[in-house]
Amino acid sequence: MAMDISQPPGASTPMSRQLETAFSKIGVTGAHKKILALVLIGCLFDSFEQNTIGVAGPLLRQHWGLTGADIGLLNTITFGSAAIGRLMSGILGDRYGRRVMLTINLLLFSIGSAACALAPDFFTLCIARAIVGFGVGGEISTAVTMLSEFCSSKFRGTAAGLVNVGAGGFGNFLAPAFGLLIFTLFPGEDSWRWLFAALAVPALLAVFYRRYVPETPRFLASRNRFDEANKVLSILASGSLRPRNLVVHPYLTADATQAPVKSDWRELFRQPFLGRTIPVAIAILMSYGAQLSVLTLMPLIFVSMGYTLQGSLLYSMIIQSGSVLGAIAASTLGYYLPRKLVLTVGAALACIAAVSIAYLGSNIYMVLLFGAIFQFFVLLLNTSIWIYAPELFPTRIRAFGVALILATGSAAGSFVPLISGMLFDKYGMVGVFSLAAAMYAVFVLCIQMGPETYGRSMEDITQPAETDVPAAEPLADPLAQPAKAARA
Repeated sequence: MAMDISQPPGASTPMSRQLETAFSKIGVTGAHKKILALVLIGCLFDSFEQNTIGVAGPLLRQHWGLTGADIGLLNTITFGSAAIGRLMSGILGDRYGRRVMLTINLLLFSIGSAACALAPDFFTLCIARAIVGFGVGGEISTAVTMLSEFCSSKFRGTAAGLVNVGAGGFGNFLAPAFGLLIFTLFPGEDSWRWLFAALAVPALLAVFYRRYVPETPRFLASRNRFDEANKVLSILASGSLRPRNLVVHPYLTADATQAPVKSDWRELFRQPFLGRTIPVAIAILMSYGAQLSVLTLMPLIFVSMGYTLQGSLLYSMIIQSGSVLGAIAASTLGYYLPRKLVLTVGAALACIAAVSIAYLGSNIYMVLLFGAIFQFFVLLLNTSIWIYAPELFPTRIRAFGVALILATGSAAGSFVPLISGMLFDKYGMVGVFSLAAAMYAVFVLCIQMGPETYGRSMEDITQPAETDVPAAEPLADPLAQPAKAARA
């Protein structure tokens, strides 16, 4: 049974009903696709950055004589600061808006990457990784919150899931290839520096392009800024982020006005929200901890099996092919299936895959096969959590709620890879994947205590999403819905 207490009656307000109706009427337009693309650019390079310690680990180990525990410590610092960055970004995002935090986080990430490239010693690199963590942590949680608030109840799962298609899916898959490219172009003992430097430049370009992304209508409406909310809704309906001769349609009217509700992060620690947050936060701690341990240690595992650095990165890329498919599957299932069903089945199968690697991975072919299957379910779960988290909280505390849940995952990244690194030093691959299997077993138990949110109002999950105005018939690919004739 879900650990949840129903929200008080009346939580479904005229404003929330008008918003749901407006989003259903607008459907999915070219403006949605452009916003998705601009957000995903930054998230892709964020994912590259999160993978750099694993990719550069063998070189850092050789260059500075680092141990497996030292490599784990770099992740401890990165993801520990990411957890803090997510929390701060969530609090500020609920107070000042999602859009401003998106740009600030990406700037921090760029500055940190440049500092990593110039680090003269291990201590300085640790400080630079802390700066990277602040930016990366806030970036992802803000992106997930923002995209879920731009879309109708039917499409929001796909939109939020697509963040992890770019970040966790293609990001994890292409990170080893990106490392191989940089190491080929810039060979030598300083090639890892070029890897960090290359990640700082594209992120700055994304900052420039993101000036075209508007604030979300849900946040504006929660502040009674209805004129601005109607303008953004009209931009979405037009299909262009810079429409000519825009006609603003009054999607939200005066009868939707309500007393402004100040965002109070402490509300998250009272019912009904506390009963939702705790089990989901524990579940994501388990999933992130297992994933980041594998991402960090996989190149070292392959090197320990006698393969070269280039060979280990190539094998890591083969395993990460499962990440792409898992993230795409989660984004698709988010359109059609209840959240808890996907999370429960996915976690059980991830547990089985981890056990298979630990005890059946007798040769490289079996490791690659079960590794790819494991990564499929890992990204299926992480993407589904990203879909699930924004739906657990109303707009006034959504950014902080999402940040808190995802920060728990980042916190796992700050200590679980350190434990896995020590297990690897003592027990090898069996120790790493046995721990991962146990963590996914805990995931299955925890997720049963959360509420179901599929098809429910984003302001009150006890109410169904409003469907006063039917949306267009969904196509096989929700992104492929045609623009309405009235769009510019």
